[in-house]
Parts: sequence; C-alpha cells; structure tokens
Amino acid sequence: MADGKQSRLAYIDWMRGFACLVMFQTHCYDAWLSESARHSRFFWWSQLGGTLPAPLFLCLAGISFALITDRMRERGASAGLVARTTILRGAEILGLGLLFRLQEWLLGGTKGPWTDLFRVDILNTIGVSMMMMGVTCWVAGILFGSSAKAGALRIWTIFLAAAVGMTISLISPMIWTTWRPRFLPWFLETYINGVHVFDKPQAWLFPIFPWSALAFAGLVAGFILLTGWARAHAGRTVGFLTFGGAAIGAIAWWLDSLPTTLYANYDFWHTSPNFFLIRVGLVAVVLGMAYAWCRWGAGQRGFSPMIEMGKCSLLVYWVHIELVYGGLSIMKGHNYSIGEATFGFAVIFVSMVLLATIRNGTKGRGKEIRPWLENKFRSKQNAMGESAA
Repeated sequence: MADGKQSRLAYIDWMRGFACLVMFQTHCYDAWLSESARHSRFFWWSQLGGTLPAPLFLCLAGISFALITDRMRERGASAGLVARTTILRGAEILGLGLLFRLQEWLLGGTKGPWTDLFRVDILNTIGVSMMMMGVTCWVAGILFGSSAKAGALRIWTIFLAAAVGMTISLISPMIWTTWRPRFLPWFLETYINGVHVFDKPQAWLFPIFPWSALAFAGLVAGFILLTGWARAHAGRTVGFLTFGGAAIGAIAWWLDSLPTTLYANYDFWHTSPNFFLIRVGLVAVVLGMAYAWCRWGAGQRGFSPMIEMGKCSLLVYWVHIELVYGGLSIMKGHNYSIGEATFGFAVIFVSMVLLATIRNGTKGRGKEIRPWLENKFRSKQNAMGESAA
C-alpha cells in the first residue's frame, strides 16, 4: 500500500476501534464479575488494560483535530473561521457529554445524585480539549499565519501545542494540591482538577489537568504527520514517532526512579509529568503497531471490525455504556464468573460492530433511504386496501 491519505486515515480509525475494544473488556468485567472473580489476577490485568483507552481517545482527538484544521487552512480559511468551526465542534462534544449524563440519570429513574449530571467524563474532557486546541491554533494563526507559509505555520503550531501540553502536565501536581482553584464553585473546579463534590480531586474523573495534555500530544503528532516531508514518507514518519515516543517514555521512567523530585506532593499514577510522558510513549507504540498492521498486515484486508467501530466511536461509546452499566444492561450486577462475563463481552463486541457497520453503511444516505421506506409503506397500504376490497 502506498503512503497516502487513505492509509493514514485507516490506521487512525483502526486505533480508535482498538481503543473501543479495550474499553469494552474493561467495562464488561468491571460491571459483571462476581466479588471473588474481582480479586483474581485476571481482573487486575483487565483493569490495567483499561488505563489505555482514555489516552488513546484523547491523542486521536488531537490527531483528528490537526487533520481538520490543516484541511481548512489549505482551503484558505482564516484563523478566525478555523477557530470558530473547531471551537463550536468542541462545544458540541461537551454538550453531548452533558446530555449523556442527563440520559443516564433519567434512565436510572433519577435515583442517582443530581450532582452526577456535572461529573467530568471522557466526552466532557475531549470537548473542552478541542475548544482549547481551537484557541491554540487560532493564536498560532494570528501570530504566524499572515507571514508564514503553510509548512512554517504547521511548525509553529507544533511548537505552541507542545508548549501548552507540557505546561498542563507540569503544573498538574500543583493544580491538584497547593494551587487548587477553591474560589470556583465545585461544578467548575471539577473541570480543572476533578474534585467533583468531594474534598479532594478524584482519580476516576477526567479533568483538564492533566488529561488535556494528551490531546495536545495528539495535536503535535497530527501536525507532524501533515508536514510536507511526512506526507511523502508516511512510514518513516510514523516510525520516528513510534521510536521517539518510546524513547521519551523510557527516559521518563528513568527520571521517575531518581530519588529527587521537583514537587512537594508527587503522585506518579495521577498527576506526574513522567507518567504523562510514559503514556505518550505507549500511545506512540500503538500508533506504530496500527500503522504496520494496516499497511503490511490484515488491518485493511476485507472487512475490519476495528475500522468500522473507529469510524463512529462516539455512537459505540454511547450505546455500549447503557448496555453494560445502564438500565438496559444485558447482564445484571456483580454476579458472574469470568467465563460468563467473557460471553457478555463477546455479545457487546459483536453488537457494537454490527451497529457501527449499519451506521457507516447508511451515513449520508438519508435521501435514498427515506423514499425507499415511503415506497415500501405505500406498497403495503395498497396491498392491504386491495385485500380488504
């Protein structure tokens, strides 16, 4: 397969679909395994794997954001138009995240606390991160767009996005502790540090600090992939990103082993810049594996469940949550063995692939489908009228 736009989009979709698959297994085993099974090594590995989807989704959101922004710039869109379009799209995703929480609350019979309506989940963070990236690209366009060529503007955007991402990561330990914005109401502070209604930030939420840094890492990678040299040498560029990311992750691991630290309150697993860089390294490795699988392996041979799910991951995310955790859950409570939960996981996977395939196959064909349905309905009415006569 030649290096080109289609292959790049295919492996990005494949990565997004892979993130969905890992997310399914994490949620299914968490929702359904019995108490005894939850103390097994199997469950430990399942939940460890569950730390990967969120970084993947955020980084891929950054890469996709770069693709959209660069395409608009190439078509001559002004910095203001690009910012307005992308920021509004981020606001739309944020709105969907709030709507999703409302749906869960209503389908649960409003039995849960109303404060859950403002819980910062991954959709909320992706939406806010997109708005932040829109502002960043607007600043780059205003400062450098009028005098710089397209290639130079990409480079400046890369540097600015990297600076913003690293700043978010570097100050996250303080934002969670000594620099907490306690003056804000909890439903706003929770977007900053995930405090929610509690007395301290919660590790199970997805606040801007540190999670949005991963979206900016994806934005950097996306614009690197769009440089002139990278477009002509996509395979080499992905290789550089993969090995470079892995090297950065290894260096961060080594830095964490040193006896000294810059922070008075150091939390490796939740706010550490070292852990952020390790996560970036892991995502870079998955990026390389996805590219290789789609270019030289079976990733694009015939039907690909991963690519199908990756093309409509938002829908897949939305529906599977209700089927796993919600009132429409196909299995109830923590009452199942590993084998039974695995069967449920398989049902969820197949169902989501079918849903994604149908959605992708009908997307953009509303004008064709509606007349077909109307004709079918009229034919049935005529047949019933004739039989009655």
